[in-house]
Amino acid sequence: MSLAIVHSRAQVGVEAPAVTVEAHLANGLPSLALVGLPETAVKESKDRVRSAILNSGFDFPPRRITLNLAPADLPKDGGRFDLAIALGVLAASGQLPANALEEVECLGELALSGTLRPVQGVLPAALAARAAGRTLVVPRENAEEASLASGLKVLAAGHLLELTAHFAGHTPLAPYEARGLLEDRPPYPDLADVQGQVAAKRALLVAAAGSHNLLFCGPPGTGKTLLASRLPGLLPPLEEQEALEVAAIHSVASHAPLQAWPQRPFRQPHHSASGAALVGGGSRPKPGEITLAHQGVLFLDELPEFDRKVLEVLREPLESGEIVIARAHDKVRFPARFQLVAAMNPCPCGYLGDPGGRCRCTPEQIQRYRSKLSGPLLDRIDLHLTVAREATALQPPTSVGPGSTEAAADVSRARRLQLRRQGCANAFLDLKGLRQHCLLTDDDRAWLEDACERLNLSLRAAHRILKVARTLADLEQVESIARHHLGEALQYRPEPLS
Repeated sequence: MSLAIVHSRAQVGVEAPAVTVEAHLANGLPSLALVGLPETAVKESKDRVRSAILNSGFDFPPRRITLNLAPADLPKDGGRFDLAIALGVLAASGQLPANALEEVECLGELALSGTLRPVQGVLPAALAARAAGRTLVVPRENAEEASLASGLKVLAAGHLLELTAHFAGHTPLAPYEARGLLEDRPPYPDLADVQGQVAAKRALLVAAAGSHNLLFCGPPGTGKTLLASRLPGLLPPLEEQEALEVAAIHSVASHAPLQAWPQRPFRQPHHSASGAALVGGGSRPKPGEITLAHQGVLFLDELPEFDRKVLEVLREPLESGEIVIARAHDKVRFPARFQLVAAMNPCPCGYLGDPGGRCRCTPEQIQRYRSKLSGPLLDRIDLHLTVAREATALQPPTSVGPGSTEAAADVSRARRLQLRRQGCANAFLDLKGLRQHCLLTDDDRAWLEDACERLNLSLRAAHRILKVARTLADLEQVESIARHHLGEALQYRPEPLS
């Protein structure tokens, strides 16, 4: 009897748990049994592997073959185990030295000819293989993506024969040399392109500086969507760890290997999107829009047009920065640390408060329209701003206020100050951090408490006012929160939606 063991990786959310492929050959009638909770695509791999081995010029052993994918209680899906199974069969039958496979992990789908095809989710597997101290073997199309895990030795091949020649010692493969994913990032839209809207630009600057959630309310055509699209250009560039997190999510969600180094995402789902599309789901859980917006911006246009139940699912990830999708057999955890920017009209027709008196909505219609947004959801949005209509100017003068370059520099200075002081953006301060870094004088604290009582604001809203005031002080590069910071922060509470 012969036994060979090959290491591989499964895909569960954005994680890559280890899978051991055990190939055992025994005497008896020729057969092939595949165990270890394989799904349909994995069960079909035995036919692909047989054809690939034969078409590569090797013998498929006419013996009783048992293939075990351990651990047995972890569901396995996709064609990512084809290569590990094929190498395991060849090693167990003595056509490859088994000891050559001890320190490698293999991913790849096999064509019937033996050609290697790319698979999804290579980057999480590469990061896990680096942590385990093993070499990763992948199809050539996935090699550049796998090389994002710096310090990992990657072997890339286009055919099963290349790998068998390498492990047999005939034609060793050189470690893959990364060319570096394309870093020619397209420029973000410039904030200077927005005509007027000085107050809205200021709110956008504050939101970017402290990673605060933002809601624009105003009639159609006032530039709400235009303003929201400028936010990613104000945010600091992704750090290496953040970029790897974003790349790992897109590696899992996309069917094609990564082609460029990631930027901060800007996701804009349609208002007809379901709850599963927004937070993720399915029998095999996939990341939703909030996960695809991780470390970036989630823009919800026409906010009240979303189904109320869909919007309510945002409440937990807005607080926790992650989403947990529970299924009968397991739970899948996706990161969801996104910045929410939303836009809405003041009434169904959109012209409430217009000087021309165009609005014909009844109070009942307006109330029904606004009641789609719950108080707990609005409470989690730090900045609420009414965007007014600007005067028509087809050839406007030079824009008032900073462009994206100047605003991004201000944001970067404020973010650096926050990271040195507390290690995170102001919007993510917990209660302990709030009490430590958002100190007020006795007079200012009494003034803010009185204002919150008069405006009937919740304690959560009061805490968010403190966080916004801390961001305003950071933009001015001052240590203490002053009264005028509190006053400006109070102006961003949702009075227009009351």
